[in-house]
Amino acid sequence: MDAVFRALADPTRRSLLDELFARDGQTLTALEQRLTMTRFGVMKHLKVLEQAGLVVTRKRGREKLHFLNPVPIRLVHDRWVSKYAEPWVSALSGLKTQIEEDAMDTQSSGKRPWTASPTDKVFEVFIKTTPERLWEAITDRQMRAKFSFGLEVASEWAPGSRYELSHPRGGEMAHGENLEVDPPRRLVQSFMAVWSEDVEREGTSRVTWEIEPVGDSCRLTVTHDQLHKDGNSQIYGGWPMILSGLKTLLETGESLTTPGSLMYSQAPESVA
Repeated sequence: MDAVFRALADPTRRSLLDELFARDGQTLTALEQRLTMTRFGVMKHLKVLEQAGLVVTRKRGREKLHFLNPVPIRLVHDRWVSKYAEPWVSALSGLKTQIEEDAMDTQSSGKRPWTASPTDKVFEVFIKTTPERLWEAITDRQMRAKFSFGLEVASEWAPGSRYELSHPRGGEMAHGENLEVDPPRRLVQSFMAVWSEDVEREGTSRVTWEIEPVGDSCRLTVTHDQLHKDGNSQIYGGWPMILSGLKTLLETGESLTTPGSLMYSQAPESVA
């Protein structure tokens, strides 16, 4: 967390994060054009953000793309915002977002900043655990429910097999196919959200889980791609809370109470 606070303390680095928030997956050249400093200066600031885990890079052809990783900020939130302050923070944040969206509606684009972006979203978190334990948390029905908004996962976990995400009080929420299954290193899945008509219209996207041992910990990278350019942010917006909850569960044995998990816990009983 110290590295995150140090990275966020600099206004230039906050500006870089704002640029990636507005349009994710930018090259160094694109970011350089938006700041009044040298290319080398931008590179130095991006390096600090990468070291803090706030920016993740991916190679695409000859280009190196930079993605905003909100998971460390979510971890800071979960550590420092108490359960008593959460409702107030959420209400004020929601009010701020609504005001900003109303202002943006007067502009020609009419798009929310987090939807005016490429079709890839990359999330990264370091967890003190083993690859086997991390794989179990992702694929085990009961463990998955503890950090994924109460959603239980069911599958045979074989290439080409089907999986389902469902909630005891809300029924099926999402489903897809296991495209690649390589325990405990890599899991690639198609993803079809069905919890509302709005998200169902988005069609199928893809989620890739990659587990890499790093010392006594694991680097977990989740890439959600093949999204629509102007797609519904509900499809990918919950990942920071999910990964924050996963880290907390494996490192402390405790479950986080997130806004998403509260929403599903209060959902009516399924009629199915």
